[in-house]
Amino acid sequence: MKQAHFFYHPISVFRWALAVTAFAGLASCSNISTSMNAIGANITPIKQLTPQQKDSTVYIQGKIEKYIPLLGKHAYQLNDSTGSIVVLTNQKGFKVGEQAVFKGQLRYKSIPLAGQEKGEVYIEEK
Repeated sequence: MKQAHFFYHPISVFRWALAVTAFAGLASCSNISTSMNAIGANITPIKQLTPQQKDSTVYIQGKIEKYIPLLGKHAYQLNDSTGSIVVLTNQKGFKVGEQAVFKGQLRYKSIPLAGQEKGEVYIEEK
């Protein structure tokens, strides 16, 4: 009685093809933090947002870290592995740990303290 070679077994071929496809998919994601793309929009890493870009429209994507309730608005602290930023919005219902994408105006709030600038950038969604 002749035994079938291991490589030609249909389940083994399927597993091998699945492993190769998974490896190729992971290899193609090597530089995801600098050029993310969601819903056809260029996502800006939070680390790259500066006060000099004030009033420009940006898209950001990340995980909701905190919910900050405000009167008439909602604020969320968003983290994208390069940094964190506060997003001011009318949208509600986001939960901590959820992924979210926001489009908004980059704002800067100056906070002079003891002769030093301690201001922060944030996103205001319209």
